[in-house]
Amino acid sequence: MAAITLRRHSAQWYVRQIARSVVIYGLLIGLGAIFILPFLWSVTSSLRETGAPLSFPPQFLPTQFNWRNYVRVFEMIPFATFFRNSVIVTTIAVFGELLSASLVAFGFARLRFPGRNLLFIVLLSTMMIPYPVTMIPSFILWVRGLGMANTFGPLVLPPFFGPAFSIFLLRQFFMTINTELDEAAKIDGASEFRIYWQIILPLAKPALATIAIFAFMANWNDFLTPLIYLSDRNLYTLALGINFLRNMRGGGELALQMAGAIMFVAPCIILYFLAQRFIIQGIVTTGLKG
Repeated sequence: MAAITLRRHSAQWYVRQIARSVVIYGLLIGLGAIFILPFLWSVTSSLRETGAPLSFPPQFLPTQFNWRNYVRVFEMIPFATFFRNSVIVTTIAVFGELLSASLVAFGFARLRFPGRNLLFIVLLSTMMIPYPVTMIPSFILWVRGLGMANTFGPLVLPPFFGPAFSIFLLRQFFMTINTELDEAAKIDGASEFRIYWQIILPLAKPALATIAIFAFMANWNDFLTPLIYLSDRNLYTLALGINFLRNMRGGGELALQMAGAIMFVAPCIILYFLAQRFIIQGIVTTGLKG
């Protein structure tokens, strides 16, 4: 009798687990579909015939796939020039953010000096300042003070001053690294910079990769900063240059705008799929030790 009861309870538990899994995965699939449907509609819309009217409900599969829309984007705007400018700006900005943020984070995590915790709190408090508050003072500094109007300077130099979020993330990760490694290196005569360069950074690759990806996404997608500082069309980044399609004759077609948008976001999507393992590892292992 006890064996029959045990088997019954086991069967009921197994059924409940299956039902729970079905509900959870069903919700995840449903939410995932809600998020991905707009992107799929953008992809299919980029392949529509130019001049085709919008319909409701939206037509997800065009009657004919018009791949020439992507070629026309290159014909209507200097896409390659805009792409090159975005690559230059994003590469320099990512490098500057990794260098400055890692140096400052190393100081907060490994060095002992008076007022360290207070300075770190002040640093974190800067994250609560909205960008519009600093936008006008920054513009006066870069344009009137330093004369960098219509240059890449205001786009690539700010990351060299260490964004607060990146410093925070790296500092938390550095604090999870055993301090005995520092002590052993100091016994061998290593300087603080050598400890930072040869010990801490190699062990912090997941966190550095996470910061690099976040920095890439932020700078690649930045539209407002190039809009404020750049007036020469040859210096436009892709985020700003792709906006030309809305105002050019024939470029106002939805299919061409969507084709340009898909090519614009493609590097971000590719980078995410290639580096999602580092993103998850970097976030999960950050903040395990306060």
